[in-house]
Amino acid sequence: MTLKQLEAFYLSATLGSFALAAARVHVTQSTISKRIADLEAWAGVDLFDRTARKAALTDAGQRLLPTASEMLGLQEAARATMEAPSKLGGTCRFGISELGALTWLPRFAARIHSEHPDLALRPHVDLGRQLERQVVRGDLDCAIASGHPVGAHVVSHFLGEVRLAWMSAPGRVAAGTILDADELARHPVITMTEGSALTQLFDAWAARQGLRMERVVASNSLMAIVGLAIADLGLCFLPSAFMQPWVDRGELIRLESAPPMPELPFYFLSRDDDCRTMLRVLRGYVAEAAKHSQQTTWGPLRP
Repeated sequence: MTLKQLEAFYLSATLGSFALAAARVHVTQSTISKRIADLEAWAGVDLFDRTARKAALTDAGQRLLPTASEMLGLQEAARATMEAPSKLGGTCRFGISELGALTWLPRFAARIHSEHPDLALRPHVDLGRQLERQVVRGDLDCAIASGHPVGAHVVSHFLGEVRLAWMSAPGRVAAGTILDADELARHPVITMTEGSALTQLFDAWAARQGLRMERVVASNSLMAIVGLAIADLGLCFLPSAFMQPWVDRGELIRLESAPPMPELPFYFLSRDDDCRTMLRVLRGYVAEAAKHSQQTTWGPLRP
């Protein structure tokens, strides 16, 4: 029995697929199958039910799973205690929001290319809830997503919060107007779809105030919402610092509301059974890049 065999077994069992396990450790599916077969030959029992459509465990496989997890955790702990700064390699499939892609991603990618040239970045841009689901399924190694995580099997590390502000075309609302309940009820609001953490934050805030507003669900694109707001199709609420260029050009005005909009939290997400060093290193890089992007009120990493 080897740790690579246990790794192949554990990943196939927790991800539910030999193919996903192979992608996680950057080997072929036949290599994963061979390692599992060798482990089964050593144990003298079948660990997977080959008649099932997914990688379903037998009773023996179920009994082995906790021990495999413990042994792989000890392996990672031993590596961490002896670890010196080293180069990362392989492929990282990570999820990111559109805001991240438009703000801190270039700084993050430049640092990775400089310090870890053998690590290939494979970003996937999507809404926060979709990114969380893909992390759980094992389609993504990690994700940086807005909104509080809601799923099981995900470990989240708080990164910081983004300040939000109301925006309007100059002719719609007078500069300096405080948007109270009566004023907000007079205007349509441009939002993203219900799968967006930004929209969910707004819905919860509006419900607490008892607000009833005409909603224009426009797009899952921040840039499209900016264009619609400039075209004077309604008010919008977006990250304040991100919107500064349009405010500086006089295309939009920033407005305050009473009570103010809450801040939008961001988290680094990974599976709760994935303790690879790569994820810890990347989390630090993400926090540093986002902090310097000046788009957020990023706080210290939380354990």
